[in-house]
Amino acid sequence: MSGLGRREFLVGVGGAAAALAARTLGGQQPQTGNFAPMDQAAYRPTIREAKPDAVKSMTDLERDALEKNLKCQCTCILDVYTCRTTDFTCSVSPAMHRDVMRLVDGGYSGDEILAAFVETYGEVALTYPKKEGFNWAGYLAPGIAMATGAVVLTMLLRKWSLEAQRTSAALAAGRASAPGPAPTAASSEEMDRLQRALREDG
Repeated sequence: MSGLGRREFLVGVGGAAAALAARTLGGQQPQTGNFAPMDQAAYRPTIREAKPDAVKSMTDLERDALEKNLKCQCTCILDVYTCRTTDFTCSVSPAMHRDVMRLVDGGYSGDEILAAFVETYGEVALTYPKKEGFNWAGYLAPGIAMATGAVVLTMLLRKWSLEAQRTSAALAAGRASAPGPAPTAASSEEMDRLQRALREDG
């Protein structure tokens, strides 16, 4: 992209999506501007002791997918995976990534890791709020709004169609009832010719 870096593009797109999500989800947290300065001091350690006989709980690909559910806290509005792989000036997402790796190595599941970050940062640690309690309204509201809009639009289209049919029928009835040209009476000469023709045929 000429004149536009990968990060700026992602931040711009992310800003639009975040603004829409903030309105839809009832404004869970105020969003900063798309190009707000990064808060490099926002990192807080999320550390847990490894489980007994811990084994790595997921693959690297699964870990990367999990990090897309965690929002980088540097105010860039990107998830941890996207931020650490697109902006090498951010120190927050790499630190959060290291915490994720330690928890994965410590045998913690994906849900346990997300819960640990929520305990550290609050709900703002998640890219999307949990589907529970009042948060359900944010997930259901767009679908309900779209369904309501579809019903209203259908009703309006039917109303407009009926009005158009009534208007067309009224115009047709008006044309049918309009008086046509009055018949003209035959002249006396025409009547004489007609009578002669009838006698000749008889």
